Amino acid sequence: MPVIKILPHPEYCPAGTEITAPSGTSICEALLDHKINIEHACDMSCACTTCHVIVREGFASLNALEETEEDLLDRAWGLEPNSRLSCQAFLAKQDVVIEIPRYTINHAKENH
Repeated sequence: MPVIKILPHPEYCPAGTEITAPSGTSICEALLDHKINIEHACDMSCACTTCHVIVREGFASLNALEETEEDLLDRAWGLEPNSRLSCQAFLAKQDVVIEIPRYTINHAKENH
């Protein structure tokens, strides 16, 4: 199973951590399964950008971006060339390193 290394985030994962998840699992699902409560205001339906992550290593191993995700990413806070919506980024066999941006566009967080 691939390893997801999560870099420290002051709210979701202050010390950083490593988790594992089966290939074919979205990064968002893997985080939630391990009690890392990343925002996902649209319930992982690719309709917002609150689950935005930056893939620091292993970007090429993830599934290809689809047009809907690309269009939405343009609205994400802290967009970088290796940004993905974690609900749309599915693990293959390679380990990945992700960073959860400090902010999102969600002004009224929903407690999922």
